[in-house]
Amino acid sequence: MNLVAKEFVAARDDDSGVLVLSQFTGAARDLTEALIVNPYDLRQASDALATALRMSADEQRERMQSMRRLVAEFNVYRWAGRMLVDAAELRRKERMSGRLGTIGTRPSWRPEFA
Repeated sequence: MNLVAKEFVAARDDDSGVLVLSQFTGAARDLTEALIVNPYDLRQASDALATALRMSADEQRERMQSMRRLVAEFNVYRWAGRMLVDAAELRRKERMSGRLGTIGTRPSWRPEFA
């Protein structure tokens, strides 16, 4: 669902359209210019659809442009880069804790000579 919502936004190069999202999707946290609804609340969902149908072209454009900027900025390349940075940081911390753990101790693989 999250990718479908973001693909919808990315594909709207005319900046028209309104995105109605369930509050239970992860995309609802990012795409705050969408109309966010509880899908189990029929009144709320129908009100959101009515709002979307009545929304002016200017408001649609403002909302869509904002969401398109976010989708363009937080893309798969940024996600992959963040994953690599996090992995490097974890590796650095593991190296540091490994070094600190061996200070003043005899490595377990060396035989002890008397």
